[in-house]
Amino acid sequence: MGQPTPASHHDDWWRSAVIYQVYVRSFADGDGDGTGDLAGVRARLPYLADLGVDALWFTPWYLSPMKDGGYDVADYRAIDPAFGTLAEAEKLIAEALQLGIRTIVDIVPNHVSDQHPWFRSALRGGPERELFHFRAGRGAGGELPPNGWRSQFGGPAWTRVADGSWYLHLFAPEQPDLDWSHPAVRREHEDILRFWLERGVAGVRIDSAALLVKDPRLPDFLEGRDPHPYVDRDELHDIYRSWRAIADEYGAVFVGEVWLPDSERFARYLRPDELHTAFNFSFMTCPWDAERLRRSIDETLAEHAPVGAPATWVLCNHDVTRTVTRYGRTDTGFDFATKAFGTPTDLALGTRRARAAALLSLALPGAVYVYQGEELGLPEAEIPLDRIQDPMHVRSGGTDPGRDGCRVPLPWTAGAPHAGFGGEPWLPQPDGWQAHAADRQAADPHSMLSLYREAIRLRPAFGDGPLTWLPARDGVLAFRRGAGICLVNLGDTPADLPGPSQLLLSSGPLCTDGRLPKDTAVWLRA
Repeated sequence: MGQPTPASHHDDWWRSAVIYQVYVRSFADGDGDGTGDLAGVRARLPYLADLGVDALWFTPWYLSPMKDGGYDVADYRAIDPAFGTLAEAEKLIAEALQLGIRTIVDIVPNHVSDQHPWFRSALRGGPERELFHFRAGRGAGGELPPNGWRSQFGGPAWTRVADGSWYLHLFAPEQPDLDWSHPAVRREHEDILRFWLERGVAGVRIDSAALLVKDPRLPDFLEGRDPHPYVDRDELHDIYRSWRAIADEYGAVFVGEVWLPDSERFARYLRPDELHTAFNFSFMTCPWDAERLRRSIDETLAEHAPVGAPATWVLCNHDVTRTVTRYGRTDTGFDFATKAFGTPTDLALGTRRARAAALLSLALPGAVYVYQGEELGLPEAEIPLDRIQDPMHVRSGGTDPGRDGCRVPLPWTAGAPHAGFGGEPWLPQPDGWQAHAADRQAADPHSMLSLYREAIRLRPAFGDGPLTWLPARDGVLAFRRGAGICLVNLGDTPADLPGPSQLLLSSGPLCTDGRLPKDTAVWLRA
């Protein structure tokens, strides 16, 4: 196990890192049972080193009933047997570090699994009951929930238990919310942080970071009422200040999942004594539109500037329809709640745009997160109804297709059974998945994988300096950072390249006259 090390003022790798998100269950299957595991990740570490990433963010690998893809944690100090053992996790952390790749683990502080020892004792009337939000119901016989809060997954945020009381769960019923006003909850999570930092992890990603604290009165939610009864409450900042003190002992970093429309409130989480970074979701949710993307970039940089925190750029993650599919639409009517569009998908169009978006995101100042399979250009998979496992699908009454379409196991080897993933995958791979196989793409200099590898290799050309927008016509994004220039054509006609400049990388072939085609990006050296 690692020992605490003082935080170094110069150890700021995270400010411009390329961080690869590993959804273990779908990454690589090392033992042939159809579920991805730590053995599979360890075997693919050379692939990740060749890709050039600086760190791996692992979605929860802890003991879990898997009612929400591992975000229902039963034991934070144990690896789920489907993935391996704690000893294997320690080996993975060490082996990755030997290749220059750091590890970030996922913490889910808002809730635990209903199989967690605390909650099982709470249901039996044990003292742990006060660590959760149990309340009497409304109505003559307490038959109505204590308030009208709704679950993020649909339906009421309350479930009634045998003694007639109700417990709060902002997500699935199998994920009871913790009461963060109780000192034992705070102590336990601080101990969990130390447990993993002692094992050499370099950082922690905080799930649903703005939801932990609830108004103790648990009032009904009224739109526009301030403060919100359970989102972005001021008491959160004291929690994260205590966490930051622990992180600083080990030189570790935090990234928070913070969805907030108020940029000033968002920036508070990034003050020097709180979180190091937070995910930027406005960029990810933008349609393929030059004006809206530029506005998102400007607003993101502006909201980070007052606190001196680096921005983070994300095109996709385990909760979002894959980039190729999102961008393969000619309208801008994508609904992130229902994953619905107004026009059919054109995968060729989506792939062109996803290639250009990769160069755009990797040229921006700050850190970039790459969700597994994005570097292979994977589209969203259509999952047969009887194979969908995501609770969002069930809780929505079938109106939401769920998130399983972006979680399908990766294709590694063309021609191999199950595209080289391992055993028969826990989610079915679509027909044609073999065409995206990593080994086939590694041998093709024009593949999406080759583009990502080369872009990550060349990314230092942009240096650490600020972004300066360059003159460009409507529909074109052009900016300079350091010695690098990024030009992205989102318009309908070819665009001229600025001169004099040296072409470093292009997301697709240029026109015969040297101009930049639509839905294409280039990197230039000034």
